[in-house]
Amino acid sequence: MRLGFHASHEQIAPSRLLNDVQHAERAGFEMAMCSDHFGPWSARQGHSGYAWAWLGAALARTSLELGCVSAPGQRYHPAVMAQKIATLGEMFPGRFWVALGSGEASNEHITGERWPRKEVRTRRLEECVSVIRRLLDGEEVSHDGLVTVDRARLWERPSVPPRLIGPAVSVASAARVAAWADGLVTINQPIEVLRDIVSAYRDSGGRGPLSLQVHLSWAPTAEEADALAFDQWRSNVFTEPVNWDTETQQGFDVMAEHVDLEAVRGAVEVSHDLSWHRDRLAELAAVGFDDLYLHHVGQEQTAFLDAFGAEVLPALRG
Repeated sequence: MRLGFHASHEQIAPSRLLNDVQHAERAGFEMAMCSDHFGPWSARQGHSGYAWAWLGAALARTSLELGCVSAPGQRYHPAVMAQKIATLGEMFPGRFWVALGSGEASNEHITGERWPRKEVRTRRLEECVSVIRRLLDGEEVSHDGLVTVDRARLWERPSVPPRLIGPAVSVASAARVAAWADGLVTINQPIEVLRDIVSAYRDSGGRGPLSLQVHLSWAPTAEEADALAFDQWRSNVFTEPVNWDTETQQGFDVMAEHVDLEAVRGAVEVSHDLSWHRDRLAELAAVGFDDLYLHHVGQEQTAFLDAFGAEVLPALRG
């Protein structure tokens, strides 16, 4: 099992987040991943730097493996996405991966295009994955479908093709991405749900490593840990289709007015006790995950990185 740091662009300015990922490496994290949003989930989070510019700096400033969760098809043309992937892969061989999802309206509506229904978005994603993989393989690609590509060719290709990972939060999605993905990434959910997701992916022929992003909140006292999670993550507790189809931060914040602390605890692993976090992470990993990415949902990362680097990471590895 490897342990990584999640860099949350929606919550932290990119310059500060660059310092945080360097701090994470010093603290003993072996890898990192980041989100790729045009805007935050909530006005309280208040940030959203361009992930792809930040990734180049983070890969140059650390020796970590880094990954990004992104959505081709509407905000990003798949040929442009392939060029971004190839460029980072050429510059940093074997150190970059990307998880390709169908996206959320909160990021994609900015193009002014109609937000498609879920089954159309899924088919569009699969077309994009095919285009991206063919371009990375050196083909000249033309494609007419839910996306259009005209005689695209990558003139810079990496010696080690970056892994194209399938993000999935449901059993059905895990089974479907198994057809094309080089690995799976999901988020913390009840243990029985995670077991079903892992089984669905493997039973459908899914290959590659299994990764889990864990949203957590830690602070020196229970009250602080609760308050931090409630402030920063109560707009992120909504499940499909609400999280897919809500377009604005104002919409999420209005819905979050009706969210209580117990609902937040259902989405975030909350405790002031480092040994509790250690045991919970071990329990989650035992479902069958190769990599855990820890996302402390606070906007201040220093104390979390120091505490987990000193007490949680060594215990998990031991």
